[in-house]
Amino acid sequence: MLAILTTHPIQYQVPLWQALARDGSVPFEVWYLSDHGVKPSFDVEFKKSFAWDLDMLAGHPHRFLKVNSDANVDRFNKLRLVEPLEKVFREKNVRALWVQGWQVRAYWQAVWQAHAAGIPIWLRGESNDLQPTPPMKKQIKRILLGQFFRRVSEFLYIGQANRRLYESFGARAEQLHPAPYCVDNQRFARQAEELRPQRAEFRRQWNIPKDALCILFAGKFIPKKHPLDLITATLDSRLRNLGLRLHLLFVGAGELGRELREVCHVAFDADDPKAKHADAAQLNGHAPYASFTGFLNQTEISKAYVAADCLVLPSDYGETWGLVVNEAMASGLSCLASDACGCSEDLIAPLNPAYRFRVGDAASLASALLSFIEQPASSAALREQVDKFNLSVSVETVRRLYQSSYRNGGICESKKDG
Repeated sequence: MLAILTTHPIQYQVPLWQALARDGSVPFEVWYLSDHGVKPSFDVEFKKSFAWDLDMLAGHPHRFLKVNSDANVDRFNKLRLVEPLEKVFREKNVRALWVQGWQVRAYWQAVWQAHAAGIPIWLRGESNDLQPTPPMKKQIKRILLGQFFRRVSEFLYIGQANRRLYESFGARAEQLHPAPYCVDNQRFARQAEELRPQRAEFRRQWNIPKDALCILFAGKFIPKKHPLDLITATLDSRLRNLGLRLHLLFVGAGELGRELREVCHVAFDADDPKAKHADAAQLNGHAPYASFTGFLNQTEISKAYVAADCLVLPSDYGETWGLVVNEAMASGLSCLASDACGCSEDLIAPLNPAYRFRVGDAASLASALLSFIEQPASSAALREQVDKFNLSVSVETVRRLYQSSYRNGGICESKKDG
């Protein structure tokens, strides 16, 4: 059996586990370290409690491992195994352990235990080589991660920047396998198709003018996402001189929510419909108009993808990929992203390099918006590009690697037979 270890049921991972189960060629079980996201829980960055509105535990075999009582999926030392895995490795005849990164201590514990038991380790993390790192920190990182990576047999890379990171630590070509970061493209395409006839209604509901160019930001309102850069970009004289009516659509919540509202003409605010926001005089008459929908869950977010004309992801290096781009493109929406986002190299630049802008540079973002206005991507091109990043590629990789483990004898089975 293949054991897949991950922190908790995550809306972007569960479709892959379900696809593997539907394929049926690889016996597996997902081992969760927490039920975060299944039950309502408080998200510090969203500053609200929520649970995903999809059944996160359906359609795939799984179990919850025993961890520390004060578990926190966002803190390295706050997610630890409190029982050895040797017994379950043996009971389940685990032939390989797949870990979803190295950001919590439990992953390191599991890797060390699996390696000691002679079980091959597969890694599918999301970090990349894009962020500049100070020399001292880089050296420490190489020493620590080097120990982790030396115990990994197979590296499942989500994109080119992620692959380069593994290569920089000495991963060989035969150890590198494509497992692209993706969402359930079919679900998002289907939701968008069903909702598209209601586009005008969604825009009316959020007070977006019929003739406006609607630019979407979807995510947490936190510094690493740089939502304020989008507002600054809309004030660029090149965009204002076009004579277009621009309208921003903010989906999400977070610590920058108040600041965003203070520098916009708020046309709609789901979180506080009666609030009085800044007027034209306070904002020198140049502030963009914006609508704030509040947090939209997985079955609701497609309304925003249908209502908007493009999505912008201005995040810095903390955005190791940016799966909101996959969702939007699968929904037929053009996307622009900063060069610090992992997805911009793989998903956006091949479609149109001009849609990729320099992180933290509002003028560069404005140039990307101009490029989109002058040359919007076709629905067919969007579909063709995002379909390269789909669940079937990862399923095929897992099938091939697991079948290869049988041809090579299978570590756990060999020990059991011996």
